[in-house]
Amino acid sequence: MLFVFDWDGTLSDSTEKIIVCMQRATEALSLPQLVAADVRNIIGLGLPEAIASLYSAHSYAGVSERDRRALAQEYGRQFTEADQVPSAFFPGVLEVLSQLHLQGHKLAVATGKSRRGLDRVLQRLDLQGFFHASRCADETASKPDPKMLRELLAEFDCDVSFAVMIGDTEYDMEMACRIGMARVAVSFGAHDIERLRGYNPVLCIDDMSQLLNLELNLALGLGLR
Repeated sequence: MLFVFDWDGTLSDSTEKIIVCMQRATEALSLPQLVAADVRNIIGLGLPEAIASLYSAHSYAGVSERDRRALAQEYGRQFTEADQVPSAFFPGVLEVLSQLHLQGHKLAVATGKSRRGLDRVLQRLDLQGFFHASRCADETASKPDPKMLRELLAEFDCDVSFAVMIGDTEYDMEMACRIGMARVAVSFGAHDIERLRGYNPVLCIDDMSQLLNLELNLALGLGLR
């Protein structure tokens, strides 16, 4: 079975760091300030798409395309500096991932992070090679486009019925919905769990250890592989 994980807000407790870094970046560039809820809402998108959504949503006519490019660069600088010590995993994450490994499952990451950003954090956590594959927003289409999921399925020659997407945002749920992939929603990430229930996840979890429950396999109709 192929388990595809989002990173920020699903595996990594990084939501608040992302919010603070985006707010610091807008302040550094004297751009209209963003409240935490605005930034939380776009977590999971690729950076260009996130910034476009942030400012178009509020009709900031004075924010030019040049401003948006500058903000992307400044946010990247702020986040790289803040992420010298990577955000901790949520409780139980590494143990669950290790157990899934032992059970013979394939593990992948589908994230709005850049390739450079994901590789950096994997290196600092000494997890290079731990995941069998990954896709980042800057090397394929940003969520909620399901292109990254299609690419992962093709890489593993895996039918969609033998895969599940685990995420904390509507973007994770929507991209899985669009190709008929089963979804598991986590309640401890960026988007409120009630927003995710509308995408009919097979399971809503409050703790990553719930992924190991037999009920998940029964809900997916897969059994243990």
